[in-house]
Amino acid sequence: MYIIGENIHIMSDKVKAGLKARDAGFFQKLAVAQVEAGARALDINLGPRKKDWEELFPWMVRTVEAVVDVPISLDSTNLQGIEAGLKVITKAQPIINSTSAEDERLEAVPLIAKKYNTKLVALTMGKSGIPVSADERVSIAIEKLIPRALEIDFPVDDLIIDPLVLTVSGCQEYGPELIEAVRTLQVVWDPPPAISVGLSNVSNSVPNENRSLINRVYCAMLMGVGLQMIIADPFDAAQNEVIRVIEQRDDSTPVGKLYLTIRDRIAAMEEPSIGDVDMDDPEQAAIWKTVQILLNKVIYADSYLQQ
Repeated sequence: MYIIGENIHIMSDKVKAGLKARDAGFFQKLAVAQVEAGARALDINLGPRKKDWEELFPWMVRTVEAVVDVPISLDSTNLQGIEAGLKVITKAQPIINSTSAEDERLEAVPLIAKKYNTKLVALTMGKSGIPVSADERVSIAIEKLIPRALEIDFPVDDLIIDPLVLTVSGCQEYGPELIEAVRTLQVVWDPPPAISVGLSNVSNSVPNENRSLINRVYCAMLMGVGLQMIIADPFDAAQNEVIRVIEQRDDSTPVGKLYLTIRDRIAAMEEPSIGDVDMDDPEQAAIWKTVQILLNKVIYADSYLQQ
């Protein structure tokens, strides 16, 4: 699994404070720690930064590149800020996060990606927002996003389709559709583009104590349909262990065996069965209940594990 570290994000109070103080040491420690925890690229989400983008984006790139060699993903709606950051990158091929299928953005962002030889995350959303169904998301990819890349001779190998994970809290119906979108995107274009998702989005607005569980169960399900890249928290040891178990097919523990079974059933286009689960084991029972909300079989509530 190729993990893009998500922890330099404007929604974090510590990141906000670090930006205000221009605390290079804070960001360098955070960058190094993410890479040491397994991140193979770093997403840097600075928000739009309408007032100070011209200075801030290059400052952040130089700050992070001083201590790590992994690719930097510049994550912002501010295309001028992204370009200012790209101008000073000296190490690995960067990533722009992101374009969408909205006309104005799809016109401009891929041209910047081509100019600076970046990879490009392309979201399956258009002017009307994010469609629920897998088919509609796939259609945006094959009718809008990939053709735009071909139109400007942007390498499809450098295109990363993001079919958009939404939270189980409020957007539960999107969960199983996302799984099928990831499955289908790998067979509708030859060669298929890379696919990535923001894994932690599935547990946005969920109580903190349940977020890791929801994230790692969804990760196992998505690995069943072949997902190989995520924007995620590399510090989540439980998530990383599930990835290891599935990649190494380690069935030496009952919980590991359950995660492998979930992965394999999703791969076979089957639903996991309660017969796969020892409901007397609290950890397995929690995993089973989480599968049910992610497949939209049981209505999500913050207290779902107690039901």
